Amino acid sequence: MGHTSRRETEERVLAALPGWVNAISQLNRLIAERMGVTASDLDCLHVLNQQGPATAAELARRVGLTAGAVSRMIDRLDAAGCIKRTSDPLDRRRVLIEPTSDGLSRIAAYYDGLTARAHDDLAVFRKEELDALLQFVERSQRSALGELSRLRHGRHAR
Repeated sequence: MGHTSRRETEERVLAALPGWVNAISQLNRLIAERMGVTASDLDCLHVLNQQGPATAAELARRVGLTAGAVSRMIDRLDAAGCIKRTSDPLDRRRVLIEPTSDGLSRIAAYYDGLTARAHDDLAVFRKEELDALLQFVERSQRSALGELSRLRHGRHAR
């Protein structure tokens, strides 16, 4: 077999992504099920962990859900011991939602195996290749968020 062109290699990378995303999605759903929450709830916890505590309204904007859906999500996460409601130190009338350390620890334990495998997967790459992978992931995330915003604001597919 001859050398593949840059375009062919790009197409192979893009063709591989849906299978990877699907596998991660299935894993997230299984972990959520075992924790007694939904996959969207895990997304919410990730957002809270990465971006900090938020009011229910702020959280709804961050995860792209309605206020009602987020209210039910908060109740499920609370029942599972994954979040706590606290008063905003700057405005005692506001209630902030934040992840509990126990909830984050329980989730992390489920991902320990995947994290170890990912380190093994990455070990075969040189530092420069890892830098390129990181650049691709970060650029792809920005592109996906841009497309999400475009579609949410009523603009149809091109």
